[in-house]
Amino acid sequence: MTAKIEEVAERAGVAVSTVSRALRDVPGVSLATRQRIKDIAAEIGYLASPSAARLATGVTGTIAVIVPDATKWFFGQVISGAGAALRAAGRDVLLYELGDADGRRRFFAGQTLRGRADAVLVLSLRLSEDESRSLRALGLPVVMLGQGSEAFASVRVDDRAAARTAVRHLINLGHRRIGLIGIDDADEVTTGSTPPLSRLAGYRQSLLAAGIAVDAEYEQFGPNSVSGGAEAMTRLLSAPVLPTAVFVGSDEMAFGALGVVRTAGMSVPRDISVVGFDNHDLSEVMGLTTIDQNIRGQGAAAAELLLETLSAAPGAAPADRLIDTRLVLRRTTAPPSSASPSPAQSPNSPARTEEI
Repeated sequence: MTAKIEEVAERAGVAVSTVSRALRDVPGVSLATRQRIKDIAAEIGYLASPSAARLATGVTGTIAVIVPDATKWFFGQVISGAGAALRAAGRDVLLYELGDADGRRRFFAGQTLRGRADAVLVLSLRLSEDESRSLRALGLPVVMLGQGSEAFASVRVDDRAAARTAVRHLINLGHRRIGLIGIDDADEVTTGSTPPLSRLAGYRQSLLAAGIAVDAEYEQFGPNSVSGGAEAMTRLLSAPVLPTAVFVGSDEMAFGALGVVRTAGMSVPRDISVVGFDNHDLSEVMGLTTIDQNIRGQGAAAAELLLETLSAAPGAAPADRLIDTRLVLRRTTAPPSSASPSPAQSPNSPARTEEI
């Protein structure tokens, strides 16, 4: 026969609600009474029900993580970092994948999280006012990753400064014709996210600071994917004067760009230097010079901030934490070569040096 909470209460000579608070370490029960109740519960084999705990305390022990697309490498890394930190703190993770624009609208229009989580981690979304209002109405701590916010705590990198570092590296190598392959998220569920705009601004700032004019023909955009990077690089190779270097808004796009350069019979880095952004797991294999934005570290930092926010005093100002980035030098960047293709040379000429 399964022991019941009423039996524990009767043996301890206290109310059922006192047993519930004691077994869940909720304040309001003396240490001596708390220990006596726990000893009795262990003696008769009573185990508290998780669902009963949620009803009694309103605490679920669960953190909700809202992710646009769980199949993306970036989000997988963030979730891995956040999940490890949350599990170490004894918390469960409830993952919500928005999937597409319709899924995003349904999620924020409903009350999906009410009573199911103690706090919310939002990954790479610029929230509309209605979406922010929907989250505020839950009355739960919220941390934004990748997006600063006046309403919620946040963890992010300085995308603009990181892009300046990448482009300044190319300028310091002697490049002056520097192209950009940027992220166009217009059709993505993450529409309005900040990295594309911030990285574009950092690219332009570095050029202007070096006295290099911004050329619209050298700015190409596409979906954040291998194929998106390939298509954007194909357009760059159609410019009247080819760039000698390209800054790419993500490593996945850079992988596609590298493939197009090879297909065109050109060499990296002799004909075109390439810098990516992310430090993807495959970037070392590809020899890709890139910006490491410590993605797993971002996830862990966001989880830790969320746990701190749970115990913070009500009314505390939202924290905003910046994660450091660094340039990782590999084989896809070098000084421009005098043999780099010129307007009179075809990008489809045979390869002249060893390719990556």
